[in-house]
Amino acid sequence: MGTTGTVTLKDLAAALELSPSTVSRVLNDPDEGSSRWASAETVARIHRLANELNYSRNPHAASLRTSRSNMVGVIAPSLQDYVFASIYEGIARQASTRGYYSIVSSSHDDEQRRRALTDQILDRHVAGLIFGDAHLDSPGFFADFAKRGVPYLLVSRRLPGELSVTCDDYAGGRIAAEHLLGTGRTSFGVLAGQAGASTAQDRVAGFIDALTEAGIPDSRITAIYTNFDAVSGREAMAGILDIAGVPEAVFATNDFAAIGATGLLRERGLRVPEDVLMCGFNDTPLAEGVNLTSVRSPMEQMGERSMAMLADLADGKQLESEALMPEIVARASTRR
Repeated sequence: MGTTGTVTLKDLAAALELSPSTVSRVLNDPDEGSSRWASAETVARIHRLANELNYSRNPHAASLRTSRSNMVGVIAPSLQDYVFASIYEGIARQASTRGYYSIVSSSHDDEQRRRALTDQILDRHVAGLIFGDAHLDSPGFFADFAKRGVPYLLVSRRLPGELSVTCDDYAGGRIAAEHLLGTGRTSFGVLAGQAGASTAQDRVAGFIDALTEAGIPDSRITAIYTNFDAVSGREAMAGILDIAGVPEAVFATNDFAAIGATGLLRERGLRVPEDVLMCGFNDTPLAEGVNLTSVRSPMEQMGERSMAMLADLADGKQLESEALMPEIVARASTRR
């Protein structure tokens, strides 16, 4: 018994001859019949003894004692973004498997909002945070955050020196270039996306490097940075047409930008793929619906790995960043 006369988690673990972490995870699991932490027999023993001894868990007190709970905070660039929604599906699924639950908020890619949300989430004594809205031009936030001693990592977007789980976006850009080069095209437009996001920078870098190595001169490549949505794709496509004329092929760093650009081309009397080939990125369900060739990124797997790594970080493990490989899914928009 604890010094106050109440039954503690440590008391239960000692009586059952189990580790406190195992007992804690079983009792904190929302599915009491779950055997993911121990055998079904052991789970039943833990719950039976807890009931017999009138064990009562106080989540707030526990979080104050340990500065940690079984809650994980996730900050997304946008809750309307299909890509991050898919990533979050993976996070939530893995969180449940690991005995955590997650909450998600959107920073709208605004650093001040991210700072405010982070403070609010930390007030709830979370076990850790996953950030999906990192910007290459604002690394100072994470340097400051690291001093707080709370486990965290980045997902989807990377920053030098920060632990992250991403798609290998540079490789994805090269894959797109190699696919379009294989069609014999020699002039290219690039709907580059958001300039401050590593996803955009790395995909564009991989794409242009592959073209350069194939002998395509800079004068045959026009890239415009806007954002990742359909409206931005239209704007960037219009800019490319105004600056360089009609390219033979277009690479968009996001499927939605590619779809917006396709609409703009149609309004200008141009056809995909007859006049312009179009390749997107991420391979969202909408890409398949409109026969858009796209580089498939492992969105849900990124979420699963980021949550698994965060749980390992909370357990004190040393980890390295991971970049998961993409693949091309060829459809009608790039057929010769």
